Amino acid sequence: MEYLSNIELYFSSPNNIFREKIKIEGEEFKHITKVMRHTEGEEVFVSDGCGKIFRTKISKVDLSSVELNIEHIYRYENQLANIFFCIARLKNPERFEFILEKCTEFGITNFIIYDADRAISKGNKIERWNKILLSAMKQSLRSFLPKISFETSIAEIKNKPGIKFIFEQNSNQQFEGIKTDSTSNCYFIFGPEGGLSERELGLFEDFEKYKIAENRLRSETAIIKCAALL
Repeated sequence: MEYLSNIELYFSSPNNIFREKIKIEGEEFKHITKVMRHTEGEEVFVSDGCGKIFRTKISKVDLSSVELNIEHIYRYENQLANIFFCIARLKNPERFEFILEKCTEFGITNFIIYDADRAISKGNKIERWNKILLSAMKQSLRSFLPKISFETSIAEIKNKPGIKFIFEQNSNQQFEGIKTDSTSNCYFIFGPEGGLSERELGLFEDFEKYKIAENRLRSETAIIKCAALL
């Protein structure tokens, strides 16, 4: 498996990727032609967000799109495909977005955002979050575009099939990684700044609970540290 560095990575939907050519439109077209000022004959790298990075050469530039000839395909495996980070909205949107960015850099590709009892900020900003994930994927030269969804309650996550890891600072059990069947979905559940409420913890009474560190960490620090450990 070959890892790339010192390149600029762009994105194209798989719908615009054909056997030998790629067509790029919209914001990515503007970035390639207006910001980076690439022209015909130049080499650019494009990800489909599904595990492939294409080394291409620009064959045609028009007013609203650019066409690329595929010269080589790099294929990658998603080693954390079964990992789901379940994150409550934080009070500070910048810190919340920082979590999405850094976890993407560490290879997390599934996010579930939920409204917690103690969360101050609530609601769905999927469009904004998807833009952050796309930018983080390109910046870190990842080949998988993370998927993100929203649930109005942590109870919706409890009902999903798979293994649950609940993070609670008062737990006596330190989290050091996982050893589990790679085919099982694993849900890592993190509370907001004030932690999970008694009601929410009660929903997971029969599940193992973990702490990330001996000392108290900010929510964003704990989540990012968990991604790093994985």
